[in-house]
Amino acid sequence: MSIVITNGILMALYLALTILVSPVASGPIQFRISESLNHLVVFNRKYLWGVFGGVVIYNALFGMGILDVVFGGGQTLLALGMTALLQNKVKNVKIRLALNALFFSVSMALIAAMLYLTAALPFWATYAWLAVSEAIIMTISAPLMYYLDQRLHFEKTI
Repeated sequence: MSIVITNGILMALYLALTILVSPVASGPIQFRISESLNHLVVFNRKYLWGVFGGVVIYNALFGMGILDVVFGGGQTLLALGMTALLQNKVKNVKIRLALNALFFSVSMALIAAMLYLTAALPFWATYAWLAVSEAIIMTISAPLMYYLDQRLHFEKTI
């Protein structure tokens, strides 16, 4: 399957999973089960564009406008970019999964900044809730994605 088709399917999957939990997919506490797809980049950096595209499209259609596209897309691109850079430097997949979860949790500061600017929410409290909610999703999904990779071999699938 070509990289374009695979990333298109990944975008659609991200959208579907996010819409499924839309009441808790945006705002100061976010539990997007679609964020588990971020771990795909740990196995193959070519998945970056599908996940990034899914975030941008969801935020454009259902988010808080252009700022959500810029901040949410930027946060995703930053975290996935750092993870992709590690692919050849950190050989241990479990460590890369943990670092990916850390990158996403820490980079939620960008979403907290957007909510501070657009909704006048307190930055530090919002950042704390966002980072914790992201860490929960990423930590729970990391072993699941590791297990799925053992069966599906994500690095060779694309």
